[in-house]
Amino acid sequence: MSASRRATANLVLATLAFALCFTAWSLIAPFAKTFKHDLGLDYTEALLLTAIPVVLGSLLRVPLGIVTDRYGGRLVFTLLLAFSALPAVLFGYAHAYWALLCVGFLLGTAGASFAVGVPFVAGWYGRERQGFALGIYGIGNIGTAIAFFGAPPVSNHWGRATVGWITGIALLAGAALFYLLARDAPSRGAPADYGAVLRGGWRLYRLAFFYFITFGGFVAMGFLLPTLLQDWFGYSKSVAGARAAGFIIAATVARPVGGWVADRVGPVPVLVLAFAGIAIDAAVLATLAPVPRIVPVSIACLTLGCFLGAGSGAVFKIVPGEFPDNPGAAAGVVGAAGGLGGFFPPIYVGLVKDAEGTYTYGFVGLLVFVIGCLLLAVWLLRTAPPQELRGGTASSLDRGP
Repeated sequence: MSASRRATANLVLATLAFALCFTAWSLIAPFAKTFKHDLGLDYTEALLLTAIPVVLGSLLRVPLGIVTDRYGGRLVFTLLLAFSALPAVLFGYAHAYWALLCVGFLLGTAGASFAVGVPFVAGWYGRERQGFALGIYGIGNIGTAIAFFGAPPVSNHWGRATVGWITGIALLAGAALFYLLARDAPSRGAPADYGAVLRGGWRLYRLAFFYFITFGGFVAMGFLLPTLLQDWFGYSKSVAGARAAGFIIAATVARPVGGWVADRVGPVPVLVLAFAGIAIDAAVLATLAPVPRIVPVSIACLTLGCFLGAGSGAVFKIVPGEFPDNPGAAAGVVGAAGGLGGFFPPIYVGLVKDAEGTYTYGFVGLLVFVIGCLLLAVWLLRTAPPQELRGGTASSLDRGP
């Protein structure tokens, strides 16, 4: 098999594994409104359930990225898939609030999978194609849509335990398939130097800030949408989950497009466009929140998904080029920032909803943060040298504002 075909085969396997992990990671969100009703929760408690898987997923991204650099993605991804099967099965049998919190926390292990796949995939591709390859890998986000589309109807017909068993068996099958067929790139390089990544300073912090908004916004909005749509329009959890999956699909398709465009025109122009679009959509949703209408809300949510996905793809065009010797550790740190970006907004929205009875201030908060990102991206576009606009190198990017 040629090197190109081997790279493609491993990219497909990694994307499949990532999709399985994200399906498990997203199991709780479609049921948040049901848990709120059945357990007598307020909005803060219910939305905390959707956010809790993000905690462990964020914390584990750093060590898993480092471990992947040292031992290879084949072994780490296999073990991660196998372990994630346990909380997926337990999800079907958790009924008390504390039990759901514990299961959700353990499901966070699956959410750390992104930091495993980035160095695994990047090792198979040259820098000029890494943006597109990592964008394709990011299609694994579709696992969230699978959970939103599939989990509620399966639960309605056969019970939540069946959802857990189907997911757990799929994860175990994926672990076996990945172990048997996947191979680490021959040029994985030396183990990660975590200290060198943290000393990246400005180069690291701005990527973390960008990903906090792009991927964090995707996670937060994806987890919030089923509850939000049920509140706004009175949809059942199945219908709300299916409509929320449209947002996930839009973001998932846009991610490789963003990476592909970033390979050709550079990631910074893509980020400027993405943040401008996110800001507009956030303002529109904040305006619509008091009296929502389905058509403009749908348009705003779908375009928001596209801009968030494209922005995520552009950020991870930069990461391997910024830290070519430590892509796993860098992906872990930047990915952790993105994960945390998905944790805090649902809790904030829940607190505001309980206090003020509206979702408006949640979108206002997104608008404030994204304006900061937009200003930073515009500054980079105006001041960065040509090589930086194309993705640059560590030496060309080691400059502060």
